[in-house]
Amino acid sequence: MNPARLRTCLCGVPLNTPVLAASGTFAYGVEFRSLVDFTRIGGIIVKGLSREPISGNPPPRLWETASGMMNSVGLQNIGVKAFVRDKLPELQRLPTAVFANVFGHTPEDYCETIRVLEDHAGLAGYELNVSCPNTSQGGIYFSSDPALLAGLTGRIRLIARRPILVKLSPNVARIEPLARAAEEAGADAVSLVNTFIGLAIDARTRKPRIGAGFGGLSGPAIKPIALRMVYEAAQAVKIPVVGLGGIATGEDAAEFLIAGATAVEVGTASFWDPGSVERVGRELDSFLTRENIPTAASLAGTLRMPGRGEP
Repeated sequence: MNPARLRTCLCGVPLNTPVLAASGTFAYGVEFRSLVDFTRIGGIIVKGLSREPISGNPPPRLWETASGMMNSVGLQNIGVKAFVRDKLPELQRLPTAVFANVFGHTPEDYCETIRVLEDHAGLAGYELNVSCPNTSQGGIYFSSDPALLAGLTGRIRLIARRPILVKLSPNVARIEPLARAAEEAGADAVSLVNTFIGLAIDARTRKPRIGAGFGGLSGPAIKPIALRMVYEAAQAVKIPVVGLGGIATGEDAAEFLIAGATAVEVGTASFWDPGSVERVGRELDSFLTRENIPTAASLAGTLRMPGRGEP
């Protein structure tokens, strides 16, 4: 790989490549030390962290679909205090950027988790998973209401010294109002898309394939929709957009950059190829070489969309 061709920057954070490991698909990162050369990936977004430990949903938690996967893990995690005690010291020694994914069911849940993380070194920034119901507001999802999203982002902006990425849900009518709400409230970037809510049924038992009933659909099946939403978000905001949703090859990553992303995240592909984050970066480098493109960054936002002054 050519480091100079792939090197980029996200919200002031230097990245070895624009390809990061998506939250929920790469554990806490340290588990992949024997599988990935961390100097050859852009960064890690660790498994979602909450104020207190969460045991997660009943099994089965995963189901393979045509061209994708459904999951309902239930945000199982060890809690932020155990994370900073047991995982962060090891993560600090890795030669790559580490972002903490944070979630909660009230704004105070998010804020308290961020406060704990702010007291420790070793993190490049935060990714806020807003695809959770706000229990203090009757179960309205942060990700579906621009006012709730702005309020949450604004509160976190007051206490977070590090960059904030807001991870947007695709389960909305339009993505632009949510992206703009995050930007106006102080987010440094938005990442999208999270999983699509889906249902898999066993016709013989007449029961859901997933223990919790509904699950989140990810993988190659969602890529065309994810690309569309990344393009729409990039057109709506001035802050960087991080794209994800079905990326499995270097050319997939290039497509998201062309749609307007500054960086990308690889998720579901890591389930069948644990080294996919590194591989996708290597394949992106090969694509740039074949197409005589000087840098990955020069691809960003170069989509020639009909009807917008392009041929």
